[in-house]
Amino acid sequence: MTDRDGAAGPRHADEAGDRARPVGRRASGPLGSLDPVAAYERRTTRIREEIARNRRGEYTVPTWVLALALAAVIGVWLLVLFVL
Repeated sequence: MTDRDGAAGPRHADEAGDRARPVGRRASGPLGSLDPVAAYERRTTRIREEIARNRRGEYTVPTWVLALALAAVIGVWLLVLFVL
């Protein structure tokens, strides 16, 4: 698989190796979670992993969206049935 620049990239997050892991910093001690650089690295890693999952087709619709869609369909059905 290639990215926008045409460079070959990993197909799965497991093949990403070091690229998916934060470089250098680790959360050690009570102040490790407050380090803004480490927090930025963790966030960008999570975003990259989510994008990789979505590209592989592992995207799932959140439950609240499905419940909202079901409520809308039932509401429209009741509106048509009893009002119109």
